[in-house]
Order: sequence, then C-alpha cells, then structure tokens
Amino acid sequence: MNTTPRIRTLLIEDEDYDVRRVHNTLRPYAHLIQCDDLVSDGYTALELLRAHPDTFDVVIMDFQIAGGLMGERLITEIKQIDPSVQVIVVTKMTVNVADVEFANRLMTAGAFWYCTKYPGDIEAHIYQPTDFVLSILNAANKRRLERQQQVSNRKLMRNIESILVQKTMIGTSAALRNLIEEVDRCARSDASVLITGPSGTGKELVATNVHYRSRRKLENFVAVNCGSIPHDLVESELFGYVKGAFTGANATKAGLFEAANGGTLFLDEVSELPLAAQVKLLRVLQEGEIEKIGRTGRIAVDVRIIAASNRDLRAEVEERRFREDLFFRLNVLPVYVPSLRERPEDTVALLHHYLQSYAVDMGRQVPRLSAEGLRLLQSYTWPGNVRELKNVIQRLLLRVEEEISEYDVREALGPHGHVSHTSDGLLIDFGSTGDLPSLRDMERVFRERYLLFVRQQSQSDAEAAKRLGLAPPNYHRMCKELGIK
Repeated sequence: MNTTPRIRTLLIEDEDYDVRRVHNTLRPYAHLIQCDDLVSDGYTALELLRAHPDTFDVVIMDFQIAGGLMGERLITEIKQIDPSVQVIVVTKMTVNVADVEFANRLMTAGAFWYCTKYPGDIEAHIYQPTDFVLSILNAANKRRLERQQQVSNRKLMRNIESILVQKTMIGTSAALRNLIEEVDRCARSDASVLITGPSGTGKELVATNVHYRSRRKLENFVAVNCGSIPHDLVESELFGYVKGAFTGANATKAGLFEAANGGTLFLDEVSELPLAAQVKLLRVLQEGEIEKIGRTGRIAVDVRIIAASNRDLRAEVEERRFREDLFFRLNVLPVYVPSLRERPEDTVALLHHYLQSYAVDMGRQVPRLSAEGLRLLQSYTWPGNVRELKNVIQRLLLRVEEEISEYDVREALGPHGHVSHTSDGLLIDFGSTGDLPSLRDMERVFRERYLLFVRQQSQSDAEAAKRLGLAPPNYHRMCKELGIK
C-alpha cells in the first residue's frame, strides 16, 4: 500500500482545450498527482496561494494567459509568496525552437522546468507526457527538500537567537553602546577583525556576537587560545596533518581551519603565535589556502578570522615579536573592548544580571543585595574586569541564602579581609586580630589575589605565567582551581 501523499498541483490556464490536455496527461498518474484547483488568470492564482498556504506543491502555468499578470512576473510573485512552491511552465512560444535565452529567463525568475505545448499527439496529450510527469515528480521532491531545509534553518535560527540572548553585552553606558555599534558594523562585513582590550573584558563575547550576527551565523564558530598551545604543536593544531606525516601521526587530523571552514575562527591571544606560524597564517589570509603537514597540495578554505589580544600589537611589531604584514591583515576592522573601570555605570546592571543568571543555574532564589553591599561592589575597581565580577558573584551565591550584606561582599572580594591594589603592589588588611583566618585560607587568598594582580600587570596570560615562573598548563590549572578562569 502506497502511503506517500499525493502531489498537490494548481493549474493556471485560460484555454479549455489545453486544460483538457493537461488533465488527460495526468489522469493515469492520479495515484501520484492530483489537480487540486484550476484558475484562468495570475491575480486569482496569487489570491488562492495566499489564502491557502502550504496547500500546493507544484504550480503548472501557461506562460501567456489573460489578465495582464503572466510570464516571469507571475513566477516571481508566486515565489515571493512561498519560495518552496515549484513552478512548471507550459508554453507554445518555443514550438520547434531551442530558445536558450528564453529558458534562462524562466529559470532566473524561479521556474523549475518548462515544456512546449503542441508537437506530438496534439488531440490527446501535452508534448512529451513522460517528461512532463517526471518534471512534476522531481519538482515535488525538490519542494520537500526545501521545506525540510526551511525547518532546519528555523531550528538553527532559534538556537542562534538563544546563543545571542546568553551572550548579551550588558550595560547602558556610552562606551558599551559604541562597542555594540562596532560589533554590528563588523557583522555586516566579512573582513578580518582585531579585538583589543584588557584581560577579562569579554573579547570572546564580542567575537561570538560578531559571528552570530553575520552571514556566517549558520556555520561553525571555532575558538582557540593561542597561548595555551605548545609552540611545536601550533601548526598541526591550526592546519592539521596527514597520516604518517611524523612519528605518532597514526591518522589524518583536520586542523582548526578545516573545522571552521565556511564559518569563523577566533584566535585569542594571537600575539602568542610563534613567528613560523604567523607566516603560515598570513598565507592563509592572502591565498585562502592551507597546507597540511605532510601533504604536498593545498586545500582551499573559506574562513573569517577574528583575532584578539590584550597586548599592544603595534609595540609587538616594533619589538619584532609580531609580523607587521600580519598585523595589517588582521587589523582591518579594529574593535576596542573597554575595561569595567572605563564604564563604571554598567557595574550595577552586570551585578544583577549575573546574580539572576547564576542563581537560575544553581536552582535557587536570587538573594537580596543590601544597599551597603551594593555600594561596596560599586566602589571596587574590578582589576580583573567582568571575569572577576562573575567570580565574585558565584562566591556570594555559594555562601549567602537570603541577603548579601557588606560583610558578605568583603568576604567574597577577599575572604577574612579586604584586598586592594596600590601603586607598589598588594595591600592585605587582615581585619580584627580576634578573628584571624587559618593559614590555609590565607594562603588561598594570597595566591588568588596575587595571580589576579600579576595578570593585571601583564600583557597576556602567557606573560603572567612566565613572570610567576610557571609553565602555561600549570598556570591555567592554578587559575581554574582558584576560580579565576
């Protein structure tokens, strides 16, 4: 038993003679194709399509009909109502003539196929009945595929809208409004973007917004921290390798450029790339091709590059640590992300946003924030920027049930004491001598605040690790343990 739904067609024809021939041609295939409706002019057809959306799979239309609306214009109007409806044109204009220009005009307007009316058994059938019926079957399959694609795209768009809601840039300050305008400007272009600003300001957040507001939003967004990749592995990570390219290459591996093909590759801390990798990155930006390790040929890729750095790349160029030509290639659309100190009026909005967000994630009520606690949070300088603010909010939610007091805020900013930055380094106030913290607690406080201080004084995480005498993996692990990153 055939459970496939029959193809629903609309016939637009003003000659009874031709209507009869179309019906005669389709009658043997009534189990596959049904003629749902018949109209004699274009305006009535459009009204019917608007009044009954999703009713018709295929429109069969004469090219020349009464009423003034016909030909390519009618095809265009039909496709504007429902792009997935397929249009088949029957015409007497090309009898015994191979008119490629005419056919191209129909296809450009949106027609799926066309055929000539008269040669053949003119009394009983339209020309080439088999081709005509097959074209209807193929058109219906194309409509089904396009409808499935529309459903998939709608789901993807809902996912993208959800991502943008989660990645909203919070605040009302003039500095943030300018940043949002810059993001919109970058999203309208396909040029390379270079994002700069202090550590912890949300450069990846900006890059995410640029990608998901651009024409590449349905493709992959791949982010990588260049400072976290060992120098001898950078090229294999970015460009991939083929099986047997070196000892241990037991299988072919796709690089990050291949993973991001068609979409966006976000290179955070791009200044940490070694010079050899910078040369290869420059070639990709210039030629649009990558060279996998162990492969002689090149692979074409279509990837938009968004790079970020908290270093002054112009100074890096002067110090010959960063290639000048690569800097100019990346810095087509420069975006600066201001520190929280530069937009203090956004602090309250950020505090309430993350209190709400993290409370929901923890499945609990949002605690009240006392006036004294709010004043202390507003007066704090936030050297770690938004990243530090988020960490403090999470600490508060882990220790407070109903109301966040000034004492709770001081504990979250620096447990058992107040920690502030001076021009010479760190000042730690232990508070009352009657309530001294344990040595273990104080060690954790010092490590956390000292790491934050060193990172603030450094141009990148890699530099901070070097100044602390730590290998980058150990540095990142320590930050994770302390809830810093």
